[in-house]
Amino acid sequence: MPPQRRPSPPKSGGLSFSPSRIRHLLCDLGIHLRQTLIKARRRGEARLTQVAAVTAADTIYQIDRISEEAIVEWFEAHWPAAWPVQVVMEGVEEDEPLTFPLGTPVGSTRLKCILDPIDGTRNLMYDKRPAWGLAGIAVQRGEKTNLQNVFVAVMTELPTSNQGTVEQWSGILDRSERRGAASTFGTAVELHSGQTWKIAPRPSQADHCRHGFASLVKFFPEGKELTARIEERLWRELYGDDKGQGPLVFEDQYTTTGGQIHELLVGHDRFIGDLRPLVNRKLGVTSALVCHPYDICTELILRAAGGVVEHPLGGPVRVPLDTISPVAWVGYANQRLARKIRPVLRRILAAEDIV
Repeated sequence: MPPQRRPSPPKSGGLSFSPSRIRHLLCDLGIHLRQTLIKARRRGEARLTQVAAVTAADTIYQIDRISEEAIVEWFEAHWPAAWPVQVVMEGVEEDEPLTFPLGTPVGSTRLKCILDPIDGTRNLMYDKRPAWGLAGIAVQRGEKTNLQNVFVAVMTELPTSNQGTVEQWSGILDRSERRGAASTFGTAVELHSGQTWKIAPRPSQADHCRHGFASLVKFFPEGKELTARIEERLWRELYGDDKGQGPLVFEDQYTTTGGQIHELLVGHDRFIGDLRPLVNRKLGVTSALVCHPYDICTELILRAAGGVVEHPLGGPVRVPLDTISPVAWVGYANQRLARKIRPVLRRILAAEDIV
């Protein structure tokens, strides 16, 4: 496969807006969300782990409700009225779309923003690992609006109670510069002092996964056996048997897609694959416990930093910006890893009749 192309710049159809300004707005939204959750935890708000609702996409916990309210509050107060936007996230009914300014007909919006207020809810509500607030925005094309249309993405770290420093990453495709140049921005914040500094992405430049972290997603019981078999065969075909000499490839099941993108972005992981929709289809399993478009809406950030995100069977990840579509994806820290792992993985999937 030829090198992955960067996404085409958005065509605004005459709409005057600033991608840079939108990036700053979504960064502010992420900071507001983070502060809201930190304050809720400090106040000792009860029952953050209580189930609030069960949707077609996922289980909604009380902590999710707090974040959703914070997002609506922020958009009402800060989103420019000149850029009417539809907001897509869990908790918003399909037949009652959420738009800003409030009440704007969807047909009159010019932008579409997809959000996951807390990606990794289970990590955060049990104070186990950080979660991530995710946001991606595209020019509104109605039902045709696709993940590949996202031209600004922001991911904000939502910390555990004993965490001192947090990160925020953003990516932008600016159509006004160099044929739509893509850029990645990073900021770290010391929570106690408020001190901030810039950080740079550092995806691994290794061309193999030996003695590094790489894995296929298998968070839940459904499909775990088949997925593990595929993974074991992948490493055996790529690197042979370790013959009892110790672990050859390390695994980390970080239960958040945004967190997985982060691990690839900063050099912790070299390869991650989420085959759940394909494996479930093969097994005849119906499960909402898969990746959805809002989980993967910040993949632009990794691609802008030189990583690769694609469908396991080939081509870019093209899914509508909704809350229900299942998403299969693979991420590589760099092009060399993709060129070496991609053909072997696809050959194994074909052998398992996974299409």
